[in-house]
Amino acid sequence: MGILKHLGFTGKQANEAAAYTLLAMVALDPAKSWSESTAPLRGITPIIGFIEKFYGVKYAPNTRETIRDDAVKFFVEHGLLVRNPDNPDRPTNSGKTVYQVEDNALALLRSYRTSHWQQKLTDYLARVEHIRKELNRHRASRRIPVSLPNGEAVTLSPGGQNPLMKHIIEEFCPRFVPGGVILYVGDTESKFGVFEKPAFAALGIKVPAPAKMPDVVVHDLEKDWLLLIEAVTTAGPIDGKRRVELQRLFSGSRAGLVFVTAFMNRADFRKFLPDISWESEVWLADDPEHMIHFNGERFLGPYPEV
Repeated sequence: MGILKHLGFTGKQANEAAAYTLLAMVALDPAKSWSESTAPLRGITPIIGFIEKFYGVKYAPNTRETIRDDAVKFFVEHGLLVRNPDNPDRPTNSGKTVYQVEDNALALLRSYRTSHWQQKLTDYLARVEHIRKELNRHRASRRIPVSLPNGEAVTLSPGGQNPLMKHIIEEFCPRFVPGGVILYVGDTESKFGVFEKPAFAALGIKVPAPAKMPDVVVHDLEKDWLLLIEAVTTAGPIDGKRRVELQRLFSGSRAGLVFVTAFMNRADFRKFLPDISWESEVWLADDPEHMIHFNGERFLGPYPEV
């Protein structure tokens, strides 16, 4: 905990759990000295496993969020750890997410309890703001630029379904919802890439938790339709269960509900073909002029029950 306080961490970010997290991130078991610190790639579960194995402290499975939110998250924000250095395009919410001690921080930690510690600490603290800015600049350079229909520019975190959401916004919407207004875009990193809360309220909708929202919500002003769009790369098409769930979540909407599942290509679509709900639509980014209609009654539109 002493090192963390030297680095400016306080409160939960300098408590026992945070200290054990740091030890796990430099693979420092009780038999090693700080000069033997290394920088393995570790996810949250391996961190917890290391702490239990070498320090006999067992954290319950539901402690994962505590370790991530009270320690790892802040270590990343302060430049002590780097998220997914092996694959910067990996989504933040991926089960494969890993962290690694930043190079300058590792060099500092290796000097702890040596005669060089104080000078290296002074030098590190003088440079840490520059280190953070460089890490943030690198992260920002990988973000995906997206142009909304109103001309506004936003960016989404790399990886996951976000590249597909760029296609939805920039290619699907102009073709099939001309003049439509983007009310919501989910981002794996920030949850709310775009969130027009007053517009939802005007439609009579109480916005559900981000985890339950579709990836993109578009309001077709001319037809007064609300398109609920799921961008699917590995999971989450609008199947029968998801369609019913979305109907309930948006039951207060005065606009008719339209359900759309988007895929990047036919290969991805084929994996989920048996699951697609009737009375919904499918759009493929690599064939953007066409739509696949799982209905038979009409071409793109809400159904009587909504």
